[in-house]
Amino acid sequence: MNNSRLTSSLFIFLSVFASWGSSSSIFDVTPNSEDFITCLQSNSINTTSISQLTFTSSNSSFLPNWEARINNFKFLKPSIPKPSVIVTPVDETQIQTVLFCTKKLGYELRIRSGGHDFEGLSSIALAPYVMLDLVNMRSIDVNVANRTAWVQAGALLGELYYAISQKTNTLYFPAGICPTVGIGGYLSGGGYGNLLRKYGSAADHALDVRFMDVNGNVLDRKSMGEDLFWALRGGGASSFGIVLGWKLELVPVPEIVTVFRKNVTLEQNGTEIFYKYQYVAPKMDRNSIMRIQVFNEFIGNTTTKTIRMYFEGLYLGRTNTLLRMMDQSFPELNLTREFCEEMSMVQSSLVLGDPSFPSSTPTKMLADRTGGIVKHWNNKQKSDYVRTPISKSGLRKIWKKIFENDNTLFMAMYTFGGKMGEVSETATPYPHRAGVLYQVLKGITFSDQTSDTTPVSLTRIEWLRSFDKFLEPYVSRNPREAYLNYNDLDLGVDSGSYEEARVWGDRYWKKDNFKKLIRIKAKVDPENFFRHPQSIPVFSTSLADM
Repeated sequence: MNNSRLTSSLFIFLSVFASWGSSSSIFDVTPNSEDFITCLQSNSINTTSISQLTFTSSNSSFLPNWEARINNFKFLKPSIPKPSVIVTPVDETQIQTVLFCTKKLGYELRIRSGGHDFEGLSSIALAPYVMLDLVNMRSIDVNVANRTAWVQAGALLGELYYAISQKTNTLYFPAGICPTVGIGGYLSGGGYGNLLRKYGSAADHALDVRFMDVNGNVLDRKSMGEDLFWALRGGGASSFGIVLGWKLELVPVPEIVTVFRKNVTLEQNGTEIFYKYQYVAPKMDRNSIMRIQVFNEFIGNTTTKTIRMYFEGLYLGRTNTLLRMMDQSFPELNLTREFCEEMSMVQSSLVLGDPSFPSSTPTKMLADRTGGIVKHWNNKQKSDYVRTPISKSGLRKIWKKIFENDNTLFMAMYTFGGKMGEVSETATPYPHRAGVLYQVLKGITFSDQTSDTTPVSLTRIEWLRSFDKFLEPYVSRNPREAYLNYNDLDLGVDSGSYEEARVWGDRYWKKDNFKKLIRIKAKVDPENFFRHPQSIPVFSTSLADM
């Protein structure tokens, strides 16, 4: 699909989504919020309760509820379509009623757990839509003896980490870096984090699920069957139904871990160090994980630019052991004790999730939805995977390209290898496994602009797209891989044909996984009720006929 290169991702979403939706039978009716409220009340056991949990534009708390968990500020502007109704249920029967009335009255449905969706797909629709916000569905039940936890879909990763830490300091869940991500959507995209080299992806440790299908049936792993359970763990659960909760396998961790952080610039041999990193870090002891954040900035008060690389990581053990390992395998980084700090696993989630917090910060902050851990951004992002080390000359070309940016670029390289290389790419829909050296997240910010559509913002978006094109020789190919949880509408939207859909589907899931997801979708949601511009498509003919 051809997109104007100076058009924001949101405009692409809205314009293409309009044409996609207009041909669908769900738009044959014009939904009315008052009719929806009447439907909810007439089909609810407790009409007072459901009324208190339902908001329309006539309620003063409507906008605050909608805005509360939209973490990308570029979507917080008057031109963004708002839901006709927001419902914040407290139990599964209320969700069944919401689903029934949404279908009956011809609304679309958006399901939100944490609100970290990069492209707003969980919060925005052009057609009249209902927002099902799972903010009140966030109970966590940790069972230390069985090494499991049941977590409702609206819980945040930070809340899960804190809940585990209140029961044990030798078990944890191998999930993501950012504490404010919702568990429901995170796991349905696969999920990676600080323990992936030791234990693999988060979805690899999902043992069971509570799930509501398009007919309102509540299913678990046994009743839904292994195919659908497979699809939910990396295939984007919102394409199939509503995840209500996950049963998770907890993994052992030491009581004391080591966090390390060090800045390196080009003038401090940065290119050589990064080059060596690519060969060493993916093969290191799997108790270690390393991330590099890359920034372009001026040297002091001069007009000369440099690249700063912020190495940070986690070692599941003591500092002495880490330093011996680094001296042997990666002496170029010159990691010394001054750059290391020992702490508990839950403390590491706090300081690696937000470096502005010292390790002495009370870990309860992880579960504080109103505290300083809550972060917002205003940007456009893209992802890649690197399978072949980039040469020194290639790195220098990349630095030169980065210098064209106006210091609003951010990049993060996240090391793979270890356990990730031992799991088949078809074990779950998440395929980015063996052979991946590191994942790349790259983006630009509009935080100094009034919106993402100012001339300056559009110039930055155009530069990011040109940078993405520039990186093509250095990243994975056939397909060029991308991470579903870092959804990117530039990859394509709409699903008029399999050939059109696979342009982005193969990048998220690879060919075999994408075809399997399409087959499962056709069985569980044949009318394509659960949909958005990059949801698993439904076609009128079978894949065998395409």
